Amino acid sequence: MAEFLLELFSEEIPARMQARAAEDLKSLVTDALKAAGLAFDRAEAFVTPRRLALVVDGLPAVRPDVVEERKGPKVDAPSQAIDGFLKATGLTLDQCEQRDTPKGKIWFASLTIPGGPTTDLLPEVIRKAILGMPWPKSMRAAEQVVRWVRPLHHVLALFDGKLVPFRYDLHKPDIDGSGEGAKAAVDSTVGHRFMAPGRITVTGFADYKAKLRDAHVVLDREERKAAIKAQVEQQAQAARLTLRDDPGLLEEVAGLVEWPVAYLGRIDDAFMAVPEEVLVTSMRTHQRYFALEGGDGKLAARFAVVANTQTKDDGATVVDGNERVLRARLSDAKFFWDQDRKTPLEGRVKSLEPIIFHAKLGSVAQKVERMAALAAALAPALGADPAKADRAARLAKADLTSEMVGEFPELQGLMGRYYALAQGEPADVAEAIADHYKPVGPSDRCPTAPVSIAVALADKLDTLAGFFAIDEKPTGSRDPYALRRAALGVIRLIVDNTLSLPLRTAFGAAWDAYRVEGLRDRALVVEELLSFIADRLKVAMREKGVRHDLIDAVFAVGGEDDLLRLLGRVDALAAFLGSEDGANLLTAYRRAGNIGRIERKKDGVEGFGEVDAGRFAMAEERALFERLEADAQPLRAALVAGDFAAAMTTLAGWRPAVDAFFDAVLVNDPDLRQNRLALLEDLTSSMDAVADFSKVEG
Repeated sequence: MAEFLLELFSEEIPARMQARAAEDLKSLVTDALKAAGLAFDRAEAFVTPRRLALVVDGLPAVRPDVVEERKGPKVDAPSQAIDGFLKATGLTLDQCEQRDTPKGKIWFASLTIPGGPTTDLLPEVIRKAILGMPWPKSMRAAEQVVRWVRPLHHVLALFDGKLVPFRYDLHKPDIDGSGEGAKAAVDSTVGHRFMAPGRITVTGFADYKAKLRDAHVVLDREERKAAIKAQVEQQAQAARLTLRDDPGLLEEVAGLVEWPVAYLGRIDDAFMAVPEEVLVTSMRTHQRYFALEGGDGKLAARFAVVANTQTKDDGATVVDGNERVLRARLSDAKFFWDQDRKTPLEGRVKSLEPIIFHAKLGSVAQKVERMAALAAALAPALGADPAKADRAARLAKADLTSEMVGEFPELQGLMGRYYALAQGEPADVAEAIADHYKPVGPSDRCPTAPVSIAVALADKLDTLAGFFAIDEKPTGSRDPYALRRAALGVIRLIVDNTLSLPLRTAFGAAWDAYRVEGLRDRALVVEELLSFIADRLKVAMREKGVRHDLIDAVFAVGGEDDLLRLLGRVDALAAFLGSEDGANLLTAYRRAGNIGRIERKKDGVEGFGEVDAGRFAMAEERALFERLEADAQPLRAALVAGDFAAAMTTLAGWRPAVDAFFDAVLVNDPDLRQNRLALLEDLTSSMDAVADFSKVEG
């Protein structure tokens, strides 16, 4: 068994593309090897800023013969089609076989593709891998024809320690090496750009990895991440500080360096009066610096920078240069902070008028007006002050016109909070401004303060109602206005805060707030939104182990638009179906439903009418009827009161009468058939008042 080592060495690959690129290279090569009938023991991909590497262990030196089956035309197809199939396969009709398929008799051919030295196959595998890399963005150097993420400098290709005879020329679209001057694969690479730029000859993967380390290149991405974190934590600890956790930044920085070396720098005290989120965002976004914090959890006047090289002065030059760059960055941020506070938030609201929310839905200023009205209307039911909800909603988008948010869009809302506090707004109004976009994802914090909930709900309800009203709904994977995220946000705000909120009324009020032409019918939009919320609720609850079919069963009853009541009914239904009585009653429901469906179709009728108690011939049918009649009012009362456990207990009490009916009564008695079928319809419709049991799976 042999080892295959491949390295594609280029100019710096963008950090965000590296991890995916390594997996893509691995898939392209290993899929090609498998297609050629080559088994292997292990394949592992690596990436640094300047190289993609792959090692495949346990490949046979000689690939086996591969039998490939090809499907041909039908046996009775025109002769031209059969002749074309035979010409393509190089076989005669006697060498093919007929097989029966659902589409009739088909010709099949088995072709044996002879094996040979594995090394003969590898050039084509490499060529297709290079051309097949699905880069999100690519470029073409001035002298090249082939597009790649960055100019490719060399290809290292070794099989069993020997050079693979692969030639390529990026000046040619197919890089098949057919032109004069085509480059050959090499058995050497280069180390660190500055610390070890010379070429390094290697004989295999172990030698490759070890020599790269000696040349100041850490090949393994996870090892670089661990080294970065350990170095920063060690230096922070020495300064009695703590590294602020930032997995995303750690991933990015690991893609920027081949030999990480961490240093600590200082933030000028003059900048520490600027909100720490601004400082952290500026350092992170522009400079890829790690934030440090003191024992009190607040941002420290220090930062960590990870260089890609060691210096003779132990990083003094690196630190000094980065401090000067950061000083300039933070000077801009401080200027924005000082300037923005000179204009009160209400003075910025008018500037929202030229900003278009959507061409058919008006400006952001108009959205703010709708949000304010809706937030104030929702406030009493949420325990919030309507005046504060109105005020917070009117100021919520004002920071969009600030210099700071213009520079750092990710700080919108948060900067509005700081500006609101600076101008003396109540704390709960300021917090509502900061929180009105939340939650933006499943792991994001959900607002809990009443005013914050009111404004956050108003923002999301307005967005959902508006886009559904102009028929801009998500389709497939397309959701340009993040409406699924908005719906999940509504669900979390309601469920996490145990709010009783009739959504039909809320969506209707949101639709009513729009004063634009061409909106779709109000009732239709509201029902579509409820269905959309139901779909999102199934997604949200699936992670908590809630069955989607039970949510469908409860939603199908109709009229229920309070998520808390709905989930309470789902929980009660799940408990009921998990009991012996519930499982047996579900079986009886399905039996009754199947009988009714078959008999209605046979008679060509919609239903079997009212039950006539005077036509009962057996005690069992009378007992079932009387039980349904006696429990009808208590069942309705339990559902209205939201006591779904009591409703399920009522259903469970029907089991003896239902079991006795099916054990003793012949439903299709010629003289009593219609009345008994009507009784079974009463049974299923009574159960459907609790949940549509036809939608329960299993």
